[in-house]
Amino acid sequence: MSEAIQNSKPKRESDSGDSSSVAKKLKIDQSQNPEVDSSGSEANSDAREMGFEIEAEVAEDKGLRHAMEDAWVLLLDASLGFQGNLRCAHFAIYDGHGGRLAAEYAQKHLHSNVLSAGLPRELLNVKAAKKAILDGFRKTDEAILQESAAGGWQDGATAVCVWILGKTVFVANIGDAKAVVARSSPVDALQNGSDEARLLKAIVLTREHKAIYAQERARIQKAGGSVSSNGRLQGRLEVSRAFGDRQFKKFGVVATPDIHSFDLTEREHFIILGCDGLWGVIGPSDAVDFVQKQLKEGLPVTAISRSLVREAVRERRCKDNCTAIIILFRHK
Repeated sequence: MSEAIQNSKPKRESDSGDSSSVAKKLKIDQSQNPEVDSSGSEANSDAREMGFEIEAEVAEDKGLRHAMEDAWVLLLDASLGFQGNLRCAHFAIYDGHGGRLAAEYAQKHLHSNVLSAGLPRELLNVKAAKKAILDGFRKTDEAILQESAAGGWQDGATAVCVWILGKTVFVANIGDAKAVVARSSPVDALQNGSDEARLLKAIVLTREHKAIYAQERARIQKAGGSVSSNGRLQGRLEVSRAFGDRQFKKFGVVATPDIHSFDLTEREHFIILGCDGLWGVIGPSDAVDFVQKQLKEGLPVTAISRSLVREAVRERRCKDNCTAIIILFRHK
């Protein structure tokens, strides 16, 4: 079995306490992994193989909320005993609402459901990987709905998830949690200058699913639901896609994720995953600049993730639960 780092029993933060965090490293030798073309099939390429090391760190703070309803997963070796030669890492944040039961269930079961649905473990196939992620989300939501009906609870949870298979990154999300990648320009990538000299651009990798947005509103209305003047489904739920939320499923709430994939190059430096509590007070560009500045100062990822969450809660007055994961790529 692989080493798993999960907050099944998260630390609670006092209003004056530091955020909890944990850091691990994973080295990946890309020469063992095939190149893939845009169709998702194995292909030969003259591109230079790239090696990199992943460092991952998570920090959390309950903010002014009475309880922490976020849950997270940090798996640097995400094989979970499944056989295969393709190296895999997995990271996720689940932001619960109405309770943390849906978030906890997804934390414990989504990745294993994705693996069981056929996440590639030998040669990478992008289409197969996306289908496995889609099927894993569906299976997890169906199980949460059954569990909630049997247990008489109605919790929901948004999600932002990352899988790294070989050198290919897959990002899947439902709701308003986001993933942002820090990417340098092609000119910077061709130069031999230090990371400190590079200007990093914040690229949002996810799409928000809120009831007020036209595409989401249309689906809700087609299902017989309504969006009130405050932008909430049935006047209550702001997000339009989530795990659970049993009472809102008949009004168009779904757990179908948007899935995006790209190959890691020397232009990608780090990814920030965050719940809406983080992004509600820090914009993507500000977050990337904040992390890059502290990397320039030589701070470890452990300290940077704590500092980012502290900035959101203490300095920018985030009142919500706040969780952030920083995935750092150190290129050889």
